[in-house]
Amino acid sequence: MGTLVPPGLRHEADLIVRCLVEDLAACPGIELLSSRDARLPAIPGVETMRVGPDDDPRATFLRGVEAADAVWPTAPETGGVLERLATGVERRGRTLLGCRPDAVRIAASKRRTAETLAAAAIPVVPTFAADAAIPDWPGPWVTKPDDGAGAEDTIVAEDSRSASMRLRSGPGLVAQRWVQGTPLSLSMLCVDGQCLLLSCNRQHLRIFDGRVALDAIEVNAPIERWDELATLAGRIATALPGLWGYVGVDLVMSDGGPVVLEVNPRLTTSYCGLGRALGTSVAAMVLDLLSPGAPARWRRPAGGTTVQLNLETSLAG
Repeated sequence: MGTLVPPGLRHEADLIVRCLVEDLAACPGIELLSSRDARLPAIPGVETMRVGPDDDPRATFLRGVEAADAVWPTAPETGGVLERLATGVERRGRTLLGCRPDAVRIAASKRRTAETLAAAAIPVVPTFAADAAIPDWPGPWVTKPDDGAGAEDTIVAEDSRSASMRLRSGPGLVAQRWVQGTPLSLSMLCVDGQCLLLSCNRQHLRIFDGRVALDAIEVNAPIERWDELATLAGRIATALPGLWGYVGVDLVMSDGGPVVLEVNPRLTTSYCGLGRALGTSVAAMVLDLLSPGAPARWRRPAGGTTVQLNLETSLAG
């Protein structure tokens, strides 16, 4: 509380939470309890612990954990928030419906993610922090917070020199070379190093005044080279075996193949259209991971459709 959240990020987060609550409410035998910032509108029909300006958000969350059997944290990785929530759930002996804290810790850092995946021979965009010398490669670069969520503070630099100057302008930034190609994301289901690729999503980016913004997503877009992307998703899950449940991956499909930008160890905006796109409940698929032998039952729904999410306004069919 008391923190100003960028409107775009707040809008996306609210969409995700509302879609998740709707999906879980449709699952039989589920009783829901949520914690919610008092500045946001209530979600009808859901018991909610409101977090006011004088309340401790984490203490409120942990009270909810104590009252629950299972907990699905929905929070950004920024500042270690998601890792702390996941750790709190495990320490209290509740079922964590999300990635394990060790995987969240790695995925929360774009540099550490790149190092971990590169060590597994997975193609990643080279990622540099202020303490590393940026190569004098031609073309534009991008600087962003190492633990930022979404496109928050993602700025395009015209060359490596400009990127180096930007890194020195503030703590916690990283620089990545701009990769030409089609921006995509993957929606994955993960458990114990295994993975089912649910959809490939086409991202529509806009650069305005040097800043990158995500305007829209085509969820379950028709994408060539599906088998190659499914193999990539499996290799990511193997490299980060603590990934559990729904996981998103941002990448660029370049002329040379897919190049990974980052791993999101949580629900992403694409989730909001995924159920409609696949004609199934992804939340129910995540709950099924609690039953033994879940990967043996994995079947990606056949067919499906493409759902457009317009982040400038609201969900559009």
